[in-house]
Amino acid sequence: MRPPDVTVIVAVYNTMPYLTECLNSLVAQSIGLDRLEVIAVDDGSTDGSGPELDRFAATYPDTVTVLHQANSGGPAAPSNRALERATGRFVFFVGSDDRLGDQALERLVAYADEHGSDIVVGRAVGVNGRYVHQKLYEHNAPDISLYDSSLPFTLANTKLFRRSLVEEYGLRFPEDLPVGSDQPFTIEACVRARRISVLADYICYYAVKRGDASNITYRADHLSRLRCTARIMAHAAGLVEAGPRRDALLSRHFTWELSKLLLADFPALPAVTRKSLCEGIAELLDAYYTDALRDGTGVCRRVRFGLARQGAVDALSRAIADETRQGAPPFLLEGDRAFALYPGFRDLAVGLDDRYYEVLGETVAGRLAAGTVFESADWEQHGEDLGITVRLRLKVTGDTSSVTVALAQGAMPQSADRPGARRLGPKQPRPSSPGDLTATEAAQDGPGTRVLARLPVAAAKAKKGARVYLDVAGRTYEIPVRTQGRPMPLARRWGEAEPHRVAAWPNSKGRLVITTAPLTERGGWGTRLSRALRSLGSLGSERKSLGSERKRSG
Repeated sequence: MRPPDVTVIVAVYNTMPYLTECLNSLVAQSIGLDRLEVIAVDDGSTDGSGPELDRFAATYPDTVTVLHQANSGGPAAPSNRALERATGRFVFFVGSDDRLGDQALERLVAYADEHGSDIVVGRAVGVNGRYVHQKLYEHNAPDISLYDSSLPFTLANTKLFRRSLVEEYGLRFPEDLPVGSDQPFTIEACVRARRISVLADYICYYAVKRGDASNITYRADHLSRLRCTARIMAHAAGLVEAGPRRDALLSRHFTWELSKLLLADFPALPAVTRKSLCEGIAELLDAYYTDALRDGTGVCRRVRFGLARQGAVDALSRAIADETRQGAPPFLLEGDRAFALYPGFRDLAVGLDDRYYEVLGETVAGRLAAGTVFESADWEQHGEDLGITVRLRLKVTGDTSSVTVALAQGAMPQSADRPGARRLGPKQPRPSSPGDLTATEAAQDGPGTRVLARLPVAAAKAKKGARVYLDVAGRTYEIPVRTQGRPMPLARRWGEAEPHRVAAWPNSKGRLVITTAPLTERGGWGTRLSRALRSLGSLGSERKSLGSERKRSG
């Protein structure tokens, strides 16, 4: 009898009612039941998952095999038991609370056969708010590398593996690893594979977050996750020698697993737990955190790692709590260098090198935009010259000589950072604002710098946006001024020889815009507007007078 093309392995523990949808998605696969083998292992379920598996096995006896065993504490043991029974040319692992797209297996097997792939990664998406990294799925790729792609950020075992590869290297799941037991298996398979492919033009896998968040990853405590991550990193280091390739692989564990141990819940952990976490993280930093990895890590994570490495538990707790409550700290500008003023900066008791606090070519536009606070705007008249005075506060300190505020023509591009700021390229100079009123004064004040800018309205030329220009770490950033719901000065008439109407207002994105428009002598909209305003004023006076008369007569 011809062996099936693919064996689907399902480790099951208390996943009703999600299990039913998962199994339905398997037996409905377009590849056909004759090319499919499903081996499901019930790991001591107590919620009815076992009987549901038996029901499917009775309905599809030639396709579905069910094994029952006492609870092992994780998916590794049931997955290994199923591997011993698998007969397909390929194996595919599916979480018992997840499901497959109708054509997933047919497409994956065909793609593997077409390209001679040992592993095929099918496009996966999250359901119910579950996060699934998407960068790997930008396009189909017949041949990718573990070391120069985003594959390290997609290490779940929910992939198609050639079974001969699995058996050639005796790949199995570590049964004493309660969290992340699929990573050592997947990492080694990717290291050993002759070809890895990505099938991105069809959603093969739907990763479901349960309504009760009872997925095993969400249940593990901090120290358990730290121990598991240390085991995984040691396994990876044993497969890939030190150097750029290992850095590319382990960058995932610094970015995700270890960073998640130092989030907003860290300060509330018991003191002994925080100390143990810092000690464990320090060991991993000493072993694997190269200078290249350090310099490639964003300043927020880098500082947290550095404080943990120094055992500065209190400073680390304060850094996390402050950022959670107040947002990112100010930048200290020193010439072409910039430093994030997190706790411990240049504190001899902490002893952490400045390099950890330095902004190193990373994107800071969003932080600058979020830290720019609009305070007020007022008209300022010097003879015939009219300008607007804008008061702002920036989250920067130190050398603020490069800070200027100007009126810029045109909308911000779609490529601008989400909060609205952007880094200017070398061929994008700052706009100039000519006129005697143009001036920017910056003074250190509290947690940042207060900026007073005087801008000539004559430079507005119909409509321009007020924007801040600032140099940080040798790069120039453009930050639109957001009015943040604060009141604007009333529109006014300006000029005798050429009368204009000038207004300051927030556009649809809440950004401060200055507009001027000529007031025509005959029939123009400015004249009509003036007449309308005068009429409204007269009507208001008449109503007020009438009201007074009625009050007196009453």
